[in-house]
Amino acid sequence: MPTYRLHYFPESGNSYKLALMLTLCGQGFEPVWTDFGGGVTRSPEWRATVNEMGEIPVLEEDGVRLTQTAPILLKLAGQYGRFGGETGQEQFELLRWLFWDNHKLTGYMATYRFDRTFTPTPDPHVLSYFRKRLDDFLGILEQHLQNNAFAIGARPTVADFSMMAYLAYPSDETGYDFAVSHPGIHAWLGRIADLPGWKSAYDLLPGKRLKHYA
Repeated sequence: MPTYRLHYFPESGNSYKLALMLTLCGQGFEPVWTDFGGGVTRSPEWRATVNEMGEIPVLEEDGVRLTQTAPILLKLAGQYGRFGGETGQEQFELLRWLFWDNHKLTGYMATYRFDRTFTPTPDPHVLSYFRKRLDDFLGILEQHLQNNAFAIGARPTVADFSMMAYLAYPSDETGYDFAVSHPGIHAWLGRIADLPGWKSAYDLLPGKRLKHYA
């Protein structure tokens, strides 16, 4: 079996996606806490030795460094035969929601949450802009989940793990109470949390936390 090391910081939803996928596939990993708040990922040394893209997470598989969360999720799904698309149509739908999430939902929620919660003086105009975009994207997901248990239908896939990660952090970080504002999303998050072996981000990703300002 492969040996995994995950470079992460606890507030990183993208790190959570990989930690959760590995856990649900029955795989352990060595956690490698990274001082994102201290700027280590912006240093030339870190980029030269860990990830030239300057991003977290990085998953080492038997010493080979893998970067970019979406292709890693797809790789793991194929490798372990779990949470992937089983037909051509399912694979298309999985990729459709996975790419939508990367471009829209995760991209905006990660930035909004970080600016809102983990920076001392966020610009209210920037927060307002991101909030309006997020409300639109969350509305799209809410409508979809009114008619589907998971992203592509009746069973969970890596598209669900990708979309849910940043939404599953505490409401004082995201600024949303989904039980009130988006009941379909709230119920979907509950279905994912009911999967055998599921753990929250802060249970899977230990280490020093970023300072909260919100």
